[in-house]
Amino acid sequence: MSVQAKQEAPSGTLTMRLGDTLRRAIAAGQFPPGTKLPSESRLSQAHGVSRTVVREAIAALRADRLVEARQGAGVFVLEPTAAPAPSLSLQDIDPARVSSMIELLELRTAVEVEAAGLAALRRSPAQEEVIIERHYAVRACLNAGVSSAEADFALHLAIAEATNNPRFREFLAMIGQNVIPRAALRNDDKEADQQAYIRMLDDEHADIVSAISAGDEDGARDAMRRHLRGSQARYRALLREQRQHVR
Repeated sequence: MSVQAKQEAPSGTLTMRLGDTLRRAIAAGQFPPGTKLPSESRLSQAHGVSRTVVREAIAALRADRLVEARQGAGVFVLEPTAAPAPSLSLQDIDPARVSSMIELLELRTAVEVEAAGLAALRRSPAQEEVIIERHYAVRACLNAGVSSAEADFALHLAIAEATNNPRFREFLAMIGQNVIPRAALRNDDKEADQQAYIRMLDDEHADIVSAISAGDEDGARDAMRRHLRGSQARYRALLREQRQHVR
């Protein structure tokens, strides 16, 4: 892929690609533990991406405990550690079952409402920038008519990361990307209904991101609560519709 093609892709997609490239390089021993990663400028030039994309990718590696930033020195590769076994078994949740998605949305609401409030209080300028970039990546996917599940999950992970409490991100990572609601966009929906859903989803995300960016703790919690409870309501409506068809 040419540098120009890369630059035209959504920022969130470029971030994930660069992150995957750096993960493979670390796993292959190209950057052994204790070594310093190339500077933002060198990585930007080498991979044909902006320095913002580089910062986002490095932030994701830091969240995965693959690297650490040392003030005034740079970013260094950490010794690999064994991933702890999850204390909850949530990976067997069936995303095709509407009732399962409602259960997970209720659980997410209990956790992510608080995460949004803490992110508004604790986010660093770099973390705020990542959240905004992830929001735009979701919007780009929605406008392009392609699946936004990966970009949507990345946005929620970025908010969890901005709490600066690693347990929030670990919780979302354990549940996995399948928890992102998408059943409301069914193939038999009218085009106008799909567009209305897309606009509503984008508005809900915008409210969350704006409140976090403004440092509005209560506003961020309220916006996240409306977003996740709205998803619950849409799934419950779908569940009722399915049960009526069974009768």
